[in-house]
Amino acid sequence: MADIAENIQRSEAKPLFDLGVDETEYRLLTREGIRIEEIGGRRFLIVEPETISKLTDAAFSDVSHLFRTSHLKQLASILDDKEASENDLFVARELLKNAVISAEGQFPSCQDTGTAIVVGKKGQNVLVDGNLEAIISDGVERTWATKNLRFSQLAPLTMFEERNTGTNLPAQIDIEAVEGDAFKFLFVAKGGGSANKTFLFQQTPRIMDPVRLLEFLDEKIKTLGTTACPPYHLSIVIGGLTVEQTMKTVKMASCRAYDNLPSTGSPEGRAFRDHELEEKIHALTVSNGIGAQFGGKYFCHDVRVIRLPRHGASVPIGMGVSCSADRQIKAKITSEGAFLEQLETDVAQFLPSIDFEDREAVRIDLNRSVADICKDLSKLEIKTPVLLSGTVIVARDMVHAEMSKLLAQGKPLPDYIKDHPIYYAGPAKTPEGFASGSFGPTTAARMDPYVPELQTHGASLITIAKGNRSKTVVKSCEKHGGFFLGSIGGAAAVFGRDVIKSVEPIAFPEFGMEAVWKIEVEDFPAFVVIDDKGNDFFS
Repeated sequence: MADIAENIQRSEAKPLFDLGVDETEYRLLTREGIRIEEIGGRRFLIVEPETISKLTDAAFSDVSHLFRTSHLKQLASILDDKEASENDLFVARELLKNAVISAEGQFPSCQDTGTAIVVGKKGQNVLVDGNLEAIISDGVERTWATKNLRFSQLAPLTMFEERNTGTNLPAQIDIEAVEGDAFKFLFVAKGGGSANKTFLFQQTPRIMDPVRLLEFLDEKIKTLGTTACPPYHLSIVIGGLTVEQTMKTVKMASCRAYDNLPSTGSPEGRAFRDHELEEKIHALTVSNGIGAQFGGKYFCHDVRVIRLPRHGASVPIGMGVSCSADRQIKAKITSEGAFLEQLETDVAQFLPSIDFEDREAVRIDLNRSVADICKDLSKLEIKTPVLLSGTVIVARDMVHAEMSKLLAQGKPLPDYIKDHPIYYAGPAKTPEGFASGSFGPTTAARMDPYVPELQTHGASLITIAKGNRSKTVVKSCEKHGGFFLGSIGGAAAVFGRDVIKSVEPIAFPEFGMEAVWKIEVEDFPAFVVIDDKGNDFFS
C-alpha cells in the first residue's frame, strides 16, 4: 500500500502539460483594482471585476488590429525567399500591407472579427467578487460596441430561425482552477473560416506506424485547402484521453500556447512535442504546391505536433489551423498589476522599402454586361491575376438561401443577382470618414450547393471569394459559361481602405452584415481559379 501511495503522489506532482517558464513579453495595462488582503492567515489577491472587464476589452481591441512579432517575421521572410513563387510573394506582401493598415487601429485585420474565446487559469488565492462569465462578457461587449468590428454570433430562436445577437456575445469562456496567486488568460478571436478547418479523426491503433501515419496526415492536410487563408500555423494532436481534450489541445497548440512542452514523453504520460515529425510534415506542406493560396511553397508557416496519452482502444487525431488572421494574446493579473502580451506596433519595418514587380495583371472593367465580362475572362488562363474595377454585388449565405426559396416558389430572381459579379463577403463596421470597413472574402465553398441552380437561371455567372470549390461548381461553370475568381483571404483592411470606393445596402437589410450590398471597387485583386472550360486551379 505504501508503494501505491508513493506512486499516486509522484503522478500527481507531474502535470500533463509541463509548460516550463513563460518567456512572453508583457506590457502593464493597469495597477488599479488589484490589492492584497490577509484572510485567516492566508494572503489573497483581490481583483475588482472592472479590472477584468478592462483587461478583456483591451485584449480584444489589441488582437483585432495587431499581430505577434514572430508571425510578422515569418511573413517578411517569404519576401526574402528566392524559391518563393510569384503568388507566394504577392500574397505575403498583401498580408503585410494589411497588417500595416490594421495596426493604425481603424480597420481590423479581418472582416470576420471572430468569436471571442477566453481561456483562463485562476489561482486558488485569487478572489473576484461576482460572476466571472458576466464580467468577461462585459469586456467583450465593450470591444465590439466601440470598435469597427463585426457582429457574427447568431442566436437560435427556434431550430431553424436565427437572429444576430448584435453584441457578438455569447463568448466561449473556460476558466480552470489552479494553484497559486495569479490569474492567467489567453484571449482568442477565432474567425469562422479558420474554425471550420478543425477536424477530428477517430482512428485505430493500426495508424501508429511511422509510414502509415505520415501518409494519413499528408492526405488530410491537403483537404484543408485555402478557404481559411494560408499560410497557416498548423496544429496536429495525436492521442488524448478524451476527444474533448484532443480538440482543445489542437486549438491551444495553434495559438502557440504549448510551444514550451518537453520534446520527450514519460512513463507518467506527459504531453510532448515531436519536433522530428513536425519537420517531416512541414516538408509535406511545402511540396504539395498549394502555397499561400494560389500556388507555391508557403501553405504553412510552421507545424506543431503534440503527442498525448490515450485509451488503449482509441487513437483520436486532431487537426486545426490558425490562419492569416492570427489573433491570440496572453494576459495575466498578479500582485504587480494587470498585464497584456506586447504585440507588434511597428509593422511597417517588415515591408520592403522598395517594392518588387508583380507579373502584370489583366484589368477587367466590370461596368459592362456579364456576357462581355465573361468573354474577356474566357481569354485568360487559370492562375492569371486580374484587377477588377466597377460594380459588384455582395451576397452570402442567408441571401443565397433566399434566392433558392424564390426559385422553389417559381418566382423570378432579382436583376442584381444576374447583372453583376457576386462577391461572397460581409463587412465589418465602417470607420468614420471612409467608404467601407474591413471587407475581405468569405469561404466560397459554403455557396457551392446554390451555384448550379442559380447559373441555370442566368445568375452568379461570375463569383468572387476565397478558397477552393467543389466539382459541382466546376461542372456548372463549364456548362453555363461561368467563372470563379479567387480573392486574397486575409487582406480585408486593404480592401476596405484602398479598394472599395462605395457601399450601398440594396436588399435584406434585416440580415445585418449578411444583407445584399452594392459596392464599387477599383483595382480589386483576384486570380482566375475556375473557368468556362472545366479548368480548376485546385484540381
